[in-house]
Amino acid sequence: MTTYTRSVELPVDPDQAFALLTEPDRLRRWQAVTATIELRAGGSYRWTVTPGHIAAGTVREVEPGRRIVLGWGWEGSDDVPPDGSTVTVTVEPSAEGGSRVTLEHAGLSDVEAERHAQGWAHYLERLQRQAATGDAGPDEWAWAPEDLTPTVAAEAALAAVQPVLRGLTDADRTKPSPCTDFTCHDVVDHLIDSLGQLAAMAGDPGERPDSGSAEDRVSSAAAHAIDAWRRVDPEGTVPGPDGRQLPASFLAAVLPLEIVLHGWDVAQASGQDLRLSDEVVGYTRGLAETVVPAARGRSFGDEVEPSPDATPLGRLAAFAGRASLPVRTPSERTRGNTS
Repeated sequence: MTTYTRSVELPVDPDQAFALLTEPDRLRRWQAVTATIELRAGGSYRWTVTPGHIAAGTVREVEPGRRIVLGWGWEGSDDVPPDGSTVTVTVEPSAEGGSRVTLEHAGLSDVEAERHAQGWAHYLERLQRQAATGDAGPDEWAWAPEDLTPTVAAEAALAAVQPVLRGLTDADRTKPSPCTDFTCHDVVDHLIDSLGQLAAMAGDPGERPDSGSAEDRVSSAAAHAIDAWRRVDPEGTVPGPDGRQLPASFLAAVLPLEIVLHGWDVAQASGQDLRLSDEVVGYTRGLAETVVPAARGRSFGDEVEPSPDATPLGRLAAFAGRASLPVRTPSERTRGNTS
């Protein structure tokens, strides 16, 4: 067995560094699309590192602000299953007044050690960038996943929508959106409700997330819905909104479409840019070709003419009955506290 070890310097104190390594809202900034963790010995953790790839296992040891030991592995992997290896992360004060973070990954075969070395190098560099600038930027590894399915596309869409939600301000709450009669805040609430309904249709209703930022609440609702749909047989049927049995594949297609379109609505309302890969947009457009016509006049309006310079995402929005809002200059967008 092989052990991988690497240390990086962060320009933040040990408590802040430990928070970046263990708190879900901070993990989302550099390593995960969604994350949950019970920060105690014997607790569980689970986070989607990139769409379709989920690290999970047990928290074996915790020394708050200083050290955490995880049983590390991947759902669906035979080579490194959950708890199949050990990751130890130690945080120490550095001579420069920041922190030194040392990661040790033990219990790997030579092949897996090489693979994980590439992954840890990528994410530790993102951790350094996050600590130094407050923004690690979009993760290129989450940009255009291979082997797209409705759940993988939904995770990729969520990763793209999260920076938009993070950028919302109090001033954005009442701004109009492309959804008639919906403000920016209304769209966020509607998306959370829709994700809850989709989770319930997949047989796993949960509590509505009502606390935290818009990003926290949408991420929580989306993670729950995606996990629920990951367990559904795509060849089977599930009860639709009116109780009638519908093809599971049809309703699963709604999941990424809801996140993409309502993420676009929020971006339009708040004057931000939703950056989504053409691969994910193209896959979602394929799903929309079936879903949207079946719900015209209810969930979707009539198709509108996209502008000549519309992006693939803009054309998808137009197909779903949405018209772009007038572009506002940065000075027209008042910055305030994050909503």
